[in-house]
Amino acid sequence: MDISLRTGLWTLSILWLCGLMAAQPAMAALPELTQPSWSQLNVQQRHTLAPLAAEWDSIEPYRRKTWLGIADRYEKMSPDEKERIQERMRSWAKLAPEERRVAREKYKVLKKVDPEQRESLRQNWEDYKALPDTEKQRLKDSAVRRPPASMIPPPPKPPAQRKLPPTPRNEKPSAVRTPPP
Repeated sequence: MDISLRTGLWTLSILWLCGLMAAQPAMAALPELTQPSWSQLNVQQRHTLAPLAAEWDSIEPYRRKTWLGIADRYEKMSPDEKERIQERMRSWAKLAPEERRVAREKYKVLKKVDPEQRESLRQNWEDYKALPDTEKQRLKDSAVRRPPASMIPPPPKPPAQRKLPPTPRNEKPSAVRTPPP
């Protein structure tokens, strides 16, 4: 191979590597996900999301995006759907952070349940809601009280296995060790 050709290929390779390295920081720097603060929302969004006003600026950006999606669809909802959304926002705003975490976990589990089982659960919930308050209270009183997951101690650790002493390097391991005389 001619020296000028080799030098040209080498130079081309170096230039290609430099271009690749120069592009790395641009590819690595992803834009930070930001969502508008409460003061940046338009009038319709503020009206729809009013139950969340007090905490809006402390909500994580990806959760704000979800709420903004709901606000954008709000005008197309029926009056019943609008009232249900407003009630759910008010209920959500009243929950403590730990209660919200538990609700999110339950939601994730429910999403994984097969449709027939989910329908059965929905029907059971509808049946429960139709019960008189006295019957609901009786069921609550008779329910097994479980401590919150954060208060349940971790399971005990298995007993430590006994370690055998190491075998000297020049000695072959045997199935049965004989005690020294």
